[in-house]
Amino acid sequence: MTTGLVVEAGDVHWLRVDIALAAAARRQAGLLARAVGLSEDRTSQVELCVTEMASNLLKHANDGSLALRVVRARGRAGVECLSLDDGPGIDDVQWALRDGRSAYGSLGIGMGAIERLADDCGIHSLPGRGTVVYTRFWTDGSAVEPETVATGGLTRPISGEQLCGDTWAVRSLDGSGAQAWLLMMCDGLGHGPLAARVGDQAKAAFRESQNINPEAVLRDVHQSLRGSRGAAVAIALVDLADQRAHLSGVGNITALRVYEGTRSGLLSTPGIVGVQLPRARTQAVAFPPGAALVMHSDGLSDRWKPADLPGLFVQDPSLAAGQLLNQAAVRRDDAGIVVALHRPS
Repeated sequence: MTTGLVVEAGDVHWLRVDIALAAAARRQAGLLARAVGLSEDRTSQVELCVTEMASNLLKHANDGSLALRVVRARGRAGVECLSLDDGPGIDDVQWALRDGRSAYGSLGIGMGAIERLADDCGIHSLPGRGTVVYTRFWTDGSAVEPETVATGGLTRPISGEQLCGDTWAVRSLDGSGAQAWLLMMCDGLGHGPLAARVGDQAKAAFRESQNINPEAVLRDVHQSLRGSRGAAVAIALVDLADQRAHLSGVGNITALRVYEGTRSGLLSTPGIVGVQLPRARTQAVAFPPGAALVMHSDGLSDRWKPADLPGLFVQDPSLAAGQLLNQAAVRRDDAGIVVALHRPS
């Protein structure tokens, strides 16, 4: 069985709400757009959209931020913009998406125009609790075709640091006719550059591992991290041949199967990958169409409930990760999350 990298964590440019947000967001989005080769006209559209998103945050959010990053899929690149806020929410999302309306009374181009300009766009709002909006602009100007299992994630460093010690990665497995994906969530011990270095080592080991069994992949990551400060790591295998998710983890990584408004936990074993690897064990849970697998570090509270997030797990995984981080992040720590969604046919 051969493997291929689908997606992994990269640099995320986080911009908090302040008076200079719109200008900073426009400048950073333009840099990213030009770096991936978007035309000047397309770059201007990216800048316009992030300016509108920033203006919305400044006008209505008590607190909020923009996350800007380069994303890659199927050999192409794009710019992704996420807006997260704890504002009043939007009571009628469909109204807000009508072209030409400005749901927040800001620049007036409105969410409908943002949706029209972007190749991919989504919104999830919880009245009284906050809203997450995401857009993507691809180099070839077309949306990505939906995958049977869609994956994505997000990381955010602790306040005062530029680098995040949490990271994630996804590999696809093909051959033998099976549809399967391997996912890794890693939380490097501590914060800042040294923790981020551990995360980079873990991603490299995950990419290079020739194994597909979660326990074996976890051992490969452990060998790579020997001599480092260590990490909490969980490896999951999502296999559509038997519609099950399998997980092997060590350390404080939360892993949950979300299905029909309920959640089932998959437990990790105490220990530190790279320092003390106990005898690993693998748990399995059914993963039918409509199910989601959520793995996150202790930078997010594990007290969130699917019933409190209606409609979230039919959204794009990046948007789902953003809303979970928006609602459950612990601000005194790095935060990282990876999500896999099994879309109904």
